[in-house]
Amino acid sequence: MIMKKFFKREKSILIATIILFLLAASCISPKRNMLLQDKTNEITSSFENKKQATYKVQSGDHLYIRIYSVDPKTSKLFQTDFPALMNPTYLYLNSYVVDGEGYISFSFVDKLFVRGLTIEEVKSLVQKTLNEFFKETIVAVRLVNFQVAVLGEVNTPGNFTIDKDQINIFQAIGLAGGLKEYANAKKIKLVRQTLKGADLFTVDLTDKEFLQSENFYLMPNDIIYVQPMKAKAYLYTQFPYAVIISTAALGVSILTLMQVLK
Repeated sequence: MIMKKFFKREKSILIATIILFLLAASCISPKRNMLLQDKTNEITSSFENKKQATYKVQSGDHLYIRIYSVDPKTSKLFQTDFPALMNPTYLYLNSYVVDGEGYISFSFVDKLFVRGLTIEEVKSLVQKTLNEFFKETIVAVRLVNFQVAVLGEVNTPGNFTIDKDQINIFQAIGLAGGLKEYANAKKIKLVRQTLKGADLFTVDLTDKEFLQSENFYLMPNDIIYVQPMKAKAYLYTQFPYAVIISTAALGVSILTLMQVLK
């Protein structure tokens, strides 16, 4: 009777130990990926970021330009009396492409040099030029090739078209459904295209000081790659689940056999 109780107790301890071991191996500290942590021990609730819509128009960009006027003849001339389907496809097909020399060929204006200008500066330039020919017109300009890609450990990775002048990295990750459980929020990779190629930045979203970073706001064609934590790779590729399960099964079988023999 004493031996039977002993083996029963040992069996329970073995099973409990295995369960606890597996649970501990798969656990992640909630603080590890908690965003915007205070890492300077300073309580700060206000962060200044002087980022403006400073994107400079480049060759190959697509600019959607629409002219509004209270004059019916002017509206008809620029086809603003027609209903506009304000979806990405319509905007793209009805946009003006900045050529290799930095010009756009706009109606009745011939060519306008826009490369290196911000969207607001392009708007002012078109408005000033049209004022020489028409009265009471209002110009609207949008960059329609503002897209960002979010890849890796997010719930819905993909390429997203932005319908605003600017977007920050948190909003972009939100469009992708947010971070997954094993996302490494401390080492987000940001790839930014340049005239010479691309720049690679490493972003720590767990540090609240990032709110003041120049990389907080994204630029057109930015790529965000959320890499997994090493724990995920270990658990899914290196962790010896099969060995542990086999050993546990063997141990339970031996204990069961010893109980039967007793």
